[in-house]
Amino acid sequence: MCQVGEDYGDPAPEGPPPPRPGLRSREPKCVKCKEGVPVVVIRAGDAFCRDCFRAFYVHKFRAVLGKNRLIFPGEKVLLAWSGGPSSSSMVWQVLEGLSRDSAKRLRFVPGVIYVDEGAACGQSPEDRAKTVAEMKLILQTLGFPWHIVALEEVFGLSPSVLRCSAQEPVGAVGTYKVAVDSFLQQQHTLGTERAGGSPSPTQGEERLSPPGTQESQDPAGPPPAAQTEALSRLFGSVKTLTAKEEFLHTLRTHLILHVARTHGYSKVMTGDSCTRLAIKLMTSLALGRGAFLAWDTGFSDERHGDVVVVRPMRDHTLKEVAFYNRLFAVPSVFTPAIDTKAPEKASVHRLMEGFLLRLQAQFPSTVSTVYRTSEKLVKAPRDGCAAGPRCLLYSATAFGAQTSGFSQTQPPTPRAGAGAPTEVGGAQDRCQGAGPCGSSVPAGRTPEPASSSSYAMAAVRT
Repeated sequence: MCQVGEDYGDPAPEGPPPPRPGLRSREPKCVKCKEGVPVVVIRAGDAFCRDCFRAFYVHKFRAVLGKNRLIFPGEKVLLAWSGGPSSSSMVWQVLEGLSRDSAKRLRFVPGVIYVDEGAACGQSPEDRAKTVAEMKLILQTLGFPWHIVALEEVFGLSPSVLRCSAQEPVGAVGTYKVAVDSFLQQQHTLGTERAGGSPSPTQGEERLSPPGTQESQDPAGPPPAAQTEALSRLFGSVKTLTAKEEFLHTLRTHLILHVARTHGYSKVMTGDSCTRLAIKLMTSLALGRGAFLAWDTGFSDERHGDVVVVRPMRDHTLKEVAFYNRLFAVPSVFTPAIDTKAPEKASVHRLMEGFLLRLQAQFPSTVSTVYRTSEKLVKAPRDGCAAGPRCLLYSATAFGAQTSGFSQTQPPTPRAGAGAPTEVGGAQDRCQGAGPCGSSVPAGRTPEPASSSSYAMAAVRT
């Protein structure tokens, strides 16, 4: 029993008790090399050291490109860079893959495009100029050809941007292996001819010149105030944030495709991550775009004909991207988006993003499950693109995608009392005509080109 004068000795020592002799240390180790100290925990039990995480991250990027085999040697590829973490990481992966020290060197010719969306997001001219200046500083260090375009340039686009080109993508005729063998043969032939001399760039492969010497499309100055005001009024006329985000995505896509076609790029790379594609899939379902999920979330999107959109970052989660950019000092520029500081229930996009991210925090396999589901979707065949311009409102609906094949398979049925036969899918024929949806153009008359305002309002309907 305890007594009043009992001596309990020295006080208990602070800190953890010393390890017992003979027991093996249980410090965590890297799951890959089993030796390094882990610095990143991607998932429960997946702890990587710095070097192994970098090898794991780079391998995922190269594996996606190598598995799909859509980008051929010597092909011009436009990198869509927004300044955010995912697109910045994509640009740096391409930069490292083109270096001569890379084990499996990338062999395409890259270029970078940045779309200034400050007018749609309500930025002041001073803030927009500051953001563009920061973008230029990073672009000049890359050594790639770069293009900076303002969103106001959509008013100067011709109506031909709405046409679906009948030209097949580059590389659709031959196979990837034949193209690679031909490229390597050209390298070997030119290498033997220049034996004993200094190495020089081969055909289909451009050596990166020092920063700032590549050809670039630098805007002469800020866009005209009239166009900026017109774009602000146009976005102000759209009532909901959901419609504004869809409208902005449509205009941005048309601008990127226009620059790609103008400068001879046959592929466009976007920085959509696995997390972003999972959110996009659920959002598209909520917006009634289920018929286009395979195109919107797959690795490639061939709906535009001569320009193919690819997503090489689709296997990387936002957590992996953030860790990689932090560990290896990948520069990025924060630009406020159209939904910055908006409440969660302001749009379908924000609501679905908050729902999935909260669910991912409680169930870590949520994003991967949704993402793997999107891989099982089958794309519809790309037919009928050479028929002429398509109505944006009709092609953006699931009903239009489902009835397009039906109207092509049904024979024309004459209508009683009508002078000309009418097909079953008459709505599709009217929408594929040169006039606006629901209107008819007399035979033999050339339709007048759409004005810039009619183009913008047609894009609003999507």
